[in-house]
Amino acid sequence: MTQTQETIGFVGTGLMGHGMAKNIVEKGYPLTVTAHRNRKPIDDLVSRGATEAQNLEELASASSIVFLCLTGAPEVAEAVAKLIPGLKEGAVIVDCSTSDPTVSVKLAGDLAEIGVDYADAPLSRTPKEAWEGTLDCMVGAEEGVFDRIRPVIDTWAGKIVRVGGIGDGHRMKLLNNFISLSYAALYSEALALSRKVGIPIEQFDAVIRGGRMDCGFYQTFMGYALEGNREAHRFTLANAYKDLRYVEAMANDATVATPLASAAKNAFAMAMATGGDGPEDYVPHLTDFVARANGLD
Repeated sequence: MTQTQETIGFVGTGLMGHGMAKNIVEKGYPLTVTAHRNRKPIDDLVSRGATEAQNLEELASASSIVFLCLTGAPEVAEAVAKLIPGLKEGAVIVDCSTSDPTVSVKLAGDLAEIGVDYADAPLSRTPKEAWEGTLDCMVGAEEGVFDRIRPVIDTWAGKIVRVGGIGDGHRMKLLNNFISLSYAALYSEALALSRKVGIPIEQFDAVIRGGRMDCGFYQTFMGYALEGNREAHRFTLANAYKDLRYVEAMANDATVATPLASAAKNAFAMAMATGGDGPEDYVPHLTDFVARANGLD
């Protein structure tokens, strides 16, 4: 068990956050959580030793480090505004969401004025690794802040890289998702074309799997296309679309042309516009939308 003077608050116990928070409390940190829409993860965490706060101000007042694992920049900004009245000088907010780095930099400046530190520490991998405590984490933070928060991140991450200063974690996460979500768009189009020219998915996979084009993302993605497992990679199409819009915004600020990122974004926009905006419409399901657009079942 970890012995520490830090007290942890966790906001956003969804697909990723539930497993992360579970690891924090099970490895000895005092943990405070608060309910939003779904009580099931809160009840589970309380059963493991966490304390439930009635609101974000109460959670902030009980915590020296607050982790956020939310949908995007608007939700993060809203949560921080509600946390501020309860935050003590010397506290740290760690944003594990995939967010807009310009918002991260602004929030960090606002928090610095009240003596609160900020770090962006977005994630890679899936809810399975969150539960197992083996996520990848890319951190943007001042060195001293990174040293302070790293032992807590160690409870739920297997790979931790300090990318640089504030905002750099979110910048790197957008680059990471640009690559992975472009794979998803590429695989979906390739699978549609494969079927159109008469090559079954099983034969397509037999060639790719184990070869130079294989990778971990391909394997989880194909868990749906090949095996029909709808929960093979539980990252929603809506979040993917949001992330690729953030990639475009970051590129616009940097005056970088992004024909490939924009093409990938448009694949997800098409899925969103044709019914893929539900809470259980996940990235591998993009294959269905691309197939239907090409006259396939």
